[in-house]
Amino acid sequence: MEALIPILNKLQDVFNTVGSESIQLPQIVVVGSQSAGKSSVLENLVGRDFLPRGAGIVTRRPLTLQLVYTPPEDKVVQCQSLGMPVPDENEFAIFTHIKNKIYTDFNEIRHEIEAETDRLGGKKNISHEPITLKIYSPKVVTLTLVDLPGLTKVPVEDQPADIETQVRNLIMHYISNPNAIILAITPANVDFSTSEAVKFAKEVDPEGRRTLAVLTKLDLMDRGTDAYDVLCGRIIPVKLGIIGVVNRSQEDIHKKKLIEEALRYESALLQKNYPSIASRNGTPFLAKTLNRLLMHHIRDCLPALKTRINQMVSHFQTLVNSFGEPIEDKGRLLLQIITKFASSYCATIEGTAKNIEVSELCGGARICYIFHETFARALESINPLDTLTTFDILTAIRNATGPRPALFVPEVSFELLVKRQIKRLEDPGLRCVELVHEELQRIIQHCGAQQEFIRFPRLHEKIVDVVTHLLRRRLPETNRMVENLVGIELAYINTKHPDFYEAGLIHKALTGGDYITTTTTNQNQPQHSHNKSQRDISRGKENRSSEESTLGKITSYSRALVQQHLTDGNDDESIVNGDQPSRSMSNTTNSSPTTTAISMVPIGDGTTINARQLSPREQRDCEVIEKLIRCYFLIVRKNIQDSVPKAIMHFLVNYVKDQLQSELVASLYKTATHEHDELLDESGQIAQRRKDAQEMLEALHKGNQIISEVRETHLW
Repeated sequence: MEALIPILNKLQDVFNTVGSESIQLPQIVVVGSQSAGKSSVLENLVGRDFLPRGAGIVTRRPLTLQLVYTPPEDKVVQCQSLGMPVPDENEFAIFTHIKNKIYTDFNEIRHEIEAETDRLGGKKNISHEPITLKIYSPKVVTLTLVDLPGLTKVPVEDQPADIETQVRNLIMHYISNPNAIILAITPANVDFSTSEAVKFAKEVDPEGRRTLAVLTKLDLMDRGTDAYDVLCGRIIPVKLGIIGVVNRSQEDIHKKKLIEEALRYESALLQKNYPSIASRNGTPFLAKTLNRLLMHHIRDCLPALKTRINQMVSHFQTLVNSFGEPIEDKGRLLLQIITKFASSYCATIEGTAKNIEVSELCGGARICYIFHETFARALESINPLDTLTTFDILTAIRNATGPRPALFVPEVSFELLVKRQIKRLEDPGLRCVELVHEELQRIIQHCGAQQEFIRFPRLHEKIVDVVTHLLRRRLPETNRMVENLVGIELAYINTKHPDFYEAGLIHKALTGGDYITTTTTNQNQPQHSHNKSQRDISRGKENRSSEESTLGKITSYSRALVQQHLTDGNDDESIVNGDQPSRSMSNTTNSSPTTTAISMVPIGDGTTINARQLSPREQRDCEVIEKLIRCYFLIVRKNIQDSVPKAIMHFLVNYVKDQLQSELVASLYKTATHEHDELLDESGQIAQRRKDAQEMLEALHKGNQIISEVRETHLW
């Protein structure tokens, strides 16, 4: 069991080298008010004067005091293990912040503590950085204690105004460690129930499982009073006990009274005033109790400590791996990063990336959404007849006839108007290209090699530049292709298109009826229907052989309208007879009551059409053109909805996927060696973090090895 405390000291040395506060080691934390006797208790345990003294807060940095029992015959072995020369004295000390120096003069130790305190904390400030002092002596019991600044209420002299808060935060930081034993120092000449040290201990250890109280200055109590009730736990019970001690007075310290003599005085006073409990009090009993408590506490904490170390080993190993190994072959590493990035970029587009985004669509999934949701909705939102009024249609028909009155609906008017509507499909297509381009640019931030980008910021910038330039080069060509797709539709209005002609759209336009749809004959239909089917087929052949061109149908329809005008006897008849139409609203008395009221009276130069009533023929002509425009526009819109995504995939997405790696290699890898050095110039922050993580990992491995040695020796 005695070997557990040196093992704890080794662990503290290991983790102090990396400044880790993530490992909460077992330790004894000394807490008390100013002038409560903390320093005297520690000096009594060591048997030497070595702590700074004075007015105000003298201890302004935590002092980790490691006491190592070292008999004279073990002194040589101990010094050899430390790599230090063997001193003549049997009592010696070392500071962890000073290498290769042994202290045998304890006054010099005091001066070094004062100097090191001032180095970080100045003359008045509090510092959280601990000072570690190891004392090797045949007079001590193996212990590890942490001496903290004394509790204070009011700042004095040049102390900060928040000195109380600083001290409180420092104390709470140490005693909140669940593996810490709290040594609460309280003077016997004050009411124990008002003890600040006990109050602090109860805040973090309400059940008192890890609190040991020490009652100092038993010799300074008022006459006629004693501390029996307090020491026996009748006032405030403390589970680990309450131990009374007698310290040297200020006069004894000035007179340099030896600690051995002070211990003899303490023993005599306890035997005289507290004979029944004298054996359970005093500095020697306190030292043995602390040693026993610490050993049992270490034994209880080691399993959980080993688990915690294993968890941290795994974490820091992952961290070190993420930072990468030191660079040996920069060209090879550069090629690996380029390949990794290109593969990850393509995988993000294809949906095969290892780290799939769950919070939003990205990569290929977002491109699919753009094609089939965003682009499709944009096309569907375009009404075939938007921005096209009856006046526009009628004007186009009249303009297409020239100076002669038309007997038939001119073909040119249909083509002119439908092209105007088809042109409106170009903007959604170009916007679709833009959205896909933006997503391809955004993939750079989502794909792999992110850790390499953090490690090599210059390389990250160059890769982003190369990919951005590649995408920008392909953008104009893709836009031109989309424009060409719309231009192709505008170049030739195919009125023989199967969906426009054979499916009966013309028939619907001319008759106002439903679309003629073809039905598939069931192969298993009864034999008696065979003759009828044959007749239908023959009739279909005859009809197709006698059909005119699509716009020829419109002409035939117009002839029928002329014949109807001849028999109507309305003002339409005047058109056939060559009479001019009425120029005023008052002369249109025979107009149909259902026709739209517009005026054909020219205003100004006679280029506009104004409100008057449409004739039945004009109304029917406009309706025919509207139906034909709608039918043909829907066919073209369907073609554009299908062809634009294909063009974008071919000219932009697939091209970038195929050319990305070769583009990166040509721009980054096939360059001079000094440019490789610039690209792979590590961030200073990453280099430092890797170094810190490697040091921490080494410390954790050492700690694990130390704990494993404890397991092998069956100490726990």
